[in-house]
Parts: sequence; C-alpha cells; structure tokens
Amino acid sequence: MNRLKLAASLLALTIAAPALAQVQPVATTAPTAQGGANGVVLLRDPTDPKKSVIAASAELAGLEFYSLDGQRIASVPGGEVEAVDARDDGARAILAVLDSHAGGLRLFARDYASGQVTALNAKPLALGYSGEGLCLHRSAREGALYAFAMGRDGQLDQWLLYTTEGGQMDGRVVRRLRLSSEAKFCVADDATGALYVAQQAVGIWRYDADPEAEPVPTIVDINRLGHIKGEVGGLAVIDGGAGANYLIAANTDAGDYNVYDRSAGDKFLGGFKAPAVAKPSALFGVRAPVGSSLPTGALLIADDRKQGAHSQVLSWADIAAALKLPTGVDAPPAPKSKVALVHATMETVPVDHDGDAADDPAIWVHPTDPGKSAIIATDKKGGLAVYDLSGQRLQFLPDGKMNNVDLRGGFKLAGKTVTLIAASDRTHKSIALYTIDPDTRQLTNIADGVQPTNLSDPYGLCMYRDRKGGTFVFVGDPDGLVRQWKLTATPAGKVKAEAVRDLRFDTQTEGCVADDETGALYVAEEDVALWRLGADAKAGQAKKAVAKIADNPALKDDLEGIGLYAQPGGKGFLVLSSQGNNTYAVFRREGDNAYVGSFAVTADGAKTIDGISETDGLDVTSASLGAGLEGGTFVAQDGRNISPPEHQNFKLVPWSAIAEKLKL
Repeated sequence: MNRLKLAASLLALTIAAPALAQVQPVATTAPTAQGGANGVVLLRDPTDPKKSVIAASAELAGLEFYSLDGQRIASVPGGEVEAVDARDDGARAILAVLDSHAGGLRLFARDYASGQVTALNAKPLALGYSGEGLCLHRSAREGALYAFAMGRDGQLDQWLLYTTEGGQMDGRVVRRLRLSSEAKFCVADDATGALYVAQQAVGIWRYDADPEAEPVPTIVDINRLGHIKGEVGGLAVIDGGAGANYLIAANTDAGDYNVYDRSAGDKFLGGFKAPAVAKPSALFGVRAPVGSSLPTGALLIADDRKQGAHSQVLSWADIAAALKLPTGVDAPPAPKSKVALVHATMETVPVDHDGDAADDPAIWVHPTDPGKSAIIATDKKGGLAVYDLSGQRLQFLPDGKMNNVDLRGGFKLAGKTVTLIAASDRTHKSIALYTIDPDTRQLTNIADGVQPTNLSDPYGLCMYRDRKGGTFVFVGDPDGLVRQWKLTATPAGKVKAEAVRDLRFDTQTEGCVADDETGALYVAEEDVALWRLGADAKAGQAKKAVAKIADNPALKDDLEGIGLYAQPGGKGFLVLSSQGNNTYAVFRREGDNAYVGSFAVTADGAKTIDGISETDGLDVTSASLGAGLEGGTFVAQDGRNISPPEHQNFKLVPWSAIAEKLKL
C-alpha cells in the first residue's frame, strides 16, 4: 500500500470512530466551603434510600455532607481533608478521611436516623508520610474493615481498623506495598476482594485485598499502550452481579471515563463523557436504588475545578443505556465463606534469617508441668530453635539448614527414657538427632556421627513409633522418594539410622505425619493429594487418597504441613495446610478420614498479632499445655509475617477456638 492510500485509510478510520456518548448529571452539589473537591462517597440509608447523603472532602473546610439534591446540610471542620471513603455498619456509616494537615487517618460514624456524626479515633493514626488518597475494604470472609492509604512517593499501606473495648476505633498497619510512583486513587470490591489502584503516570493495577495474599499486581490498563491517555484518575466499582459487574476509571487527560467488564477479566468495554465535569478527581459507585432519579444507582464524580469545586451525580441507568450495558440486579448475593476464622494468641520471635526461612514446628509436652512445654522449630537457612509458650527463644543450634522436624517420646537411650527429636538437615544431607532436657529445655545432639540419607535434598520429615516400641523416621526427597529409617541406640549412648523402606510418589512431597496408634502414615503430595499408607516398614507401597486437590474445592496447592490431633479410642482429627488459599483443612482421624471443614487464622488488631499465611509446616497436639491451652494447641509457620513486616515466625492457636468454630 502506498503512502497516499495508507493516509486515506487512517483518515477513514479516524472519521469512522464513533464519538463517545455524553452523560449529563442528575444533581450537582453546592461548591465546597473552602478548598478543592478530591473525594466523594454516597452514604446510602438502608432503611430509606431517599434520605441518603453525599459526603465529600473539602480540604481546609473539612468533611462536608450534602443531600441528594446537592444542598449542603452539615460539615465537620478541622484539619485538611483530602480523601474520604465509607462502609455501612448497620444503623450507621463508618467514614475514614485522609487529613493531610495531621498526616493521618481520622475515623467517624454517621448515624443514619439522626444524622449525628461522631469522632471514633481512639488515638491518632499517623501515616508517617505525605498522604495522597485512601479507600476502604470490608472483607467478605472475616468482616474486618481495612483502609488503604497512599502516599506521594508510591507508598501503599493497608491498615486494619478495629473497635476498642471503649467503642472507639483503632488501627494498625498489616501490610505495606510499594509502587514506583505516586498513586492517589483506589477502590476495593468487598464481594470479590479485588483492590484496584490508579498509579497516575502508569495505569491501573489489581491486587488481592486480603492482607495475607501474595502481593502480586495484575495490570488492568496502561498509559499509552492501552486505553489510558496520559494520567489515570479516580476509580469506582458498580456491581450488578454476574455479567453486570464494572470498573469505571477517569481517563483524565482524555477527558472521558473508561468502563471495564469485571466479569471478563477487566476487559475494556468502552467509554463515555461527562461534559459538565471540568476536572475529574475521585469517583464513587453504588449499584442500588437511591431515589426516583437514581433507580439503579449512581456514579459520583468529584469535580476539582479551580473555582467552585463540587461533586456531580450521574445516574448509572443513563450510563448503562449510553453504552448499551446491562444494569444487572440491585443486590447481587455475595457468596458466604465456609471457612471458620480464628485468631492466634501467641507468636514466636522472628527467625534470624530473612526470606523463606522458618518452616516446620514440633510441639514438645513437658512430662510434669504443661506450662513448661516448648516449640521446637526449624530455620531452614541456619538451624533449629526452641521457644517457650510465650514465644521467646530458649535456644538456637546453628547446625545446618534444617527443613522439617518431629519428635517421639519413650526412646531408650543410655539407661534413660528420652524424647528423641529428628530433623532433615539439608546442609549435610543427613538426619539430625537430638534429645531435650526437661529441666533446661535445651537440645543435645546425640547422632552417632553424620547420618547420611543418600537423598538429593532431605526435605519433608516425620517420625513413627510402632506398638513394639520401635522408632522410625520418614524423610522425603523432592523427586517423590520417601525413605523410611529405623532409629536405634548404640552402646555409647548415641543414635544411628538404618534405611528399611522406600516409598515412591509421582511428584514432590513434604508434609507427613504418622499415627502411632493406628499404624497409618499420611503423606501430602504437594500438587496432587493427601495419601494414607501403612507406617509399618513391611506395609508395602499401597496407598489411598484421603483427599485430592482436583476433587475438593477447599484445597488449593501446595498441600504442605500436616498434624494429628489424637483423642482416645482412635478418635481425633488430621489438620492439613492448604497453602494456596491460606487455610487449614480438617479431616476425621477415624474411618475414611472424612473432610470436616476448614479454618483460617486471621489478624487480631487488639492483640497486635497478624494472621497466618503461606504455611509450610504445622503441628497440633491434644495434650494440655497449661492455662488457656487445656484442650490442646495448634502451631503453624507464618510464611508472610506482615504486621509489622518482619522475618517469618510461628504462631499458636488454642485448639478450643478451632473446635468451637468448626463445631468439632
């Protein structure tokens, strides 16, 4: 094609490009009393939507409230309010504002019936940087309220907001993300847990709003290469259910608004213009009737014009009609999580090494004083640690890169009955062996020299004591081989290991646990299933799937640590780490190991203990560990120790809390 024909074709395309539909506002608020219009939110009265009000930031004028026809009806002066968001809280709305003068977050409650606004801050919530914007998120799974605060230099902090005993609200940072440049606008969808962030000079990113989720962003749209022309501005979500779930973004430099299909991976659907808006700032969307002029909800746009800054109210019905989009339903049902939620009551001090270092714990029960029990745990970048029940470290042995650890009592050694501890030592490709002193809770190496495994990389490990008193250890290799060893005492008071059986799996295994009473061995093949085999050395290769990832939607790979909560008469439960969704699946010990349910460990703001995520190893015991732990204990590795951001550690949950939530 010659240049003239090419130019003609491009001109034809330009001429043929349809003009964007224009949508006019149905209401305009009065100008702010002093300052710009940077943030806006609609507080929808659930009992009488016609009495809903608009809340907007007004910089030096503070926080202002308007009726649906745009008349100013109230204000909360003070500070310099740059942004605002809100969430329904029964008979009231909870509002969070970004006060750039105070350099932090201020929290309010507005009663729907009386209109009274009450300050809620139990203490100042200082950001520590120049704040630019915020948005709120109410977790559908746990009901927790979070605030995302953004800074001038790309800061993106997630705060957990919680009610104090006095009825006020406090907060603490539970996750810190980082962008390469300034971001001022974000929006979170409570139903799906999606967080959208507008990085002004780059584009729109999507994160998982769960603070324990992998902090990996997905690009939704990008400047110049996508449908963003220059800077991206405010964001809003309009959720009308499946097939009518939308993201709206202010395409600021182009002077229009992009619409994306959230039901189809945020696919770009088109755009529209709002010519009455001179300088769009924050957006806010609601998909529910708000009076006769807003039958299917509204899109609010803060118009940060130089003179007379205010907010515009557009009907979602008008926007959907202009783009020929379905409006969906008023209140799409949000699927309720079946995962039980519990809090940790203790966490250990972090391990010394950074990155993926902590891995697997084992609970040692003191023979006479349960309160003096201990947690023995691995730092796979350096050694083995012993912690007391308050989480303080009692000992650290830098003996090698210990991956997994387990223990068994009743071992006869040098004329005494001891507890034997075994760990997979990746440095020496061996089995590390120790005993523990009940008085000092210190470990002593009692291996008869290096006990080589002849494996490429000793990985998973668990122990087994048969009914005849024999003690065994299983050690896994990443290639799917699991080797069984018998542990025996030497005349010199040491312990040696002798290989007695090899088990083969198709892919990598790690977590395993043996049931001494029933003789069952449970092995987690990470990407496939939880298997049950015979633990006896002569049991052979036969195995049966307890649960396959493909068959149980509660499981998401990797399957990692597994523990046994043993009760009398063969009763009890198996607990399995479902690492891919940060939950723990519980199965019955007896019969065919029926699936009971799953639980997750979430953050407790008041106790300043974050949740547990990306768990590798865990252990559980039905033995009493003293006051508060009479019904046993669950301990797990926290792969993402986020609040405050520290090296990995281990966290403890009373079994009674798990049993209550799962009705065990």
